[in-house]
This record gives sequence, structure tokens and C-alpha cells, in this order.
Amino acid sequence: MMMIPRKNNFDLWEELFKDPFFDDTSKVMRTDIKENKDNYNIIIDLPGYEKEDIKIDIDNGYLNVSAKMNSNHEEKEDGKFVRRERYFGECSRSFYVGDEIESEDIKASFKNGTLKLEIPKKEEEKKLNNKKYISID
Repeated sequence: MMMIPRKNNFDLWEELFKDPFFDDTSKVMRTDIKENKDNYNIIIDLPGYEKEDIKIDIDNGYLNVSAKMNSNHEEKEDGKFVRRERYFGECSRSFYVGDEIESEDIKASFKNGTLKLEIPKKEEEKKLNNKKYISID
């Protein structure tokens, strides 16, 4: 029988959560985009964020969404965290919406940790067909 030496200060929970299965993907804004007849709806999950933590802007045809939360939102408690999976920090996403969309065209709402954006479809200005025919003699 072979004995394996035990590490000092071995913590089973710490070793378990080092597994790649528990890889940190919490910085990703999980997003759904739905196309309707007249608009697009973007639905972004932002659990734990407040409305004041979220910034939305349009720059050169890109709709930018960013959210920032610091660990001061949480009360300090006695004890040691065995695992921290909730994300504190900043995350962002950008979506190309076109140059014809203005900030006042977009409707935004935030409820129960879900940001909903409604972006209208705008047709590009149709260029007139100025085709000219040449007669043949």
C-alpha cells in the first residue's frame, strides 16, 4: 500500500473549484437579439446591477452598453469566502446598429436585472434610379 503525502493547509473546496469546469464566464453579458417587423429587441441579463451602474451610448453606428459594479455593494460579513462566483468590475458589449440610428430612436428599460433595448429598423435612403437610355440610330 502506497501512501500519498498530504499537503499542508489542503483545502478540498479550493482544489475542487480549481477544476476547469468552474471556469469564470461571469464577465460575459448574456444577450438575446430578436427581430420583429419594425424593430430589433436586445435583451441583456445584468443580475445584481442597478440602473445607475449601466451606461448606454451610440458612437459611429455602434450601440455600446457597459455596466460597472464594485464590491462595495456588498456588506462586509465575518467569515472566509470558499468560492466567489459573482462578478465585481466592469463589462461591456457593442452592437452595430448603423449610422442612421440616433440615441433618441432607442427605447431602454431595466427591470429585475434585465436590460431591454428597442431599436427601430430604418431603411437606408433609397437612391433614385437615374438610369438613362441611349437611343440607337
